[in-house]
Amino acid sequence: MKYRPLGKTGMHVSEIGHGLWGMGSWSGSDDGDSRAALRRSIAGGCSFYDSAFVYGNGRSDTLIGEVASEFPAKPLVLASKIPPANFTWPSNPKSALHEIFPRAHVLEYAQKIKTAFGRPIDLLQFHIWEDAWAQEPEWQDTVAELKDTGIIRSFGLSLNRWQPTNGIAAIETGHVESVQVIYNIFDQAPEDDLFPACRKHGVGVIARVPLDEGSLGGKLTGATRFPETDWRSRYFNADNLTKTLPRVDALKNLLPEGMSLPEMALRFILSEPSVSTLIVGMRKPEHVEANLSYSYKGPLAPTLLTALRDHRWDRS
Repeated sequence: MKYRPLGKTGMHVSEIGHGLWGMGSWSGSDDGDSRAALRRSIAGGCSFYDSAFVYGNGRSDTLIGEVASEFPAKPLVLASKIPPANFTWPSNPKSALHEIFPRAHVLEYAQKIKTAFGRPIDLLQFHIWEDAWAQEPEWQDTVAELKDTGIIRSFGLSLNRWQPTNGIAAIETGHVESVQVIYNIFDQAPEDDLFPACRKHGVGVIARVPLDEGSLGGKLTGATRFPETDWRSRYFNADNLTKTLPRVDALKNLLPEGMSLPEMALRFILSEPSVSTLIVGMRKPEHVEANLSYSYKGPLAPTLLTALRDHRWDRS
């Protein structure tokens, strides 16, 4: 496994990180499989684990906390997110900061996450963000308090879907040490303005949704359906699925011999030096084996990267 600095936090993280959303909230998740996958990824050199309290109401936080405790000598970086107080995604630009991340709410959930981890939080993130809040002292003072009391080591933001510039003002305050943003073959917009801002201010980049919630895994078909309780049933509604599948088929035509679509998707992200780590869902040990291996293979060939630029899909 190769490692990269997580911005100015002083921490180095595996460039392939482990995303825990599927372990906490998706249909078909099994705690036994999840623990086995986490143990395998730790053994394979993965050191970055991204959770959120809303993933199963603390379920994924507890899972990684329990498994991490089995590896006290490993320099694991555990990250999680504070849910908005109104539990509504995405954020509304008309909402006031004190309604969404009031001090008491942030402190309460930070303590819940710390308890689930069984240790201080390496990276605490707000699960939504509006740059209209950037200059307000409440969140800045709360973050400073969490650091001063040893509850967290560093702080970051998880940016709203398809709003990569809605976070640059916060970055410019100097109080943000990482941003988590959707970045993949389809969603290339962070390269325009966000990544240059992160480089300028020494902010780490966590690339999420590397497989476009599963479409870049290459297994979806026109008949794919998810249970109503699974978030993917809304994301891959009939309209979006119909628009997505032809784009995925077009990417399959670019695959070099012997390369899978997930490999090409992850190595596309690893080809971007601004990215500190990408987080991919790995609920089963066999998923871990494949995904971790891509770190050793390095960036994609320049000609392939050029071809993939044409598959940018700007969505809102």
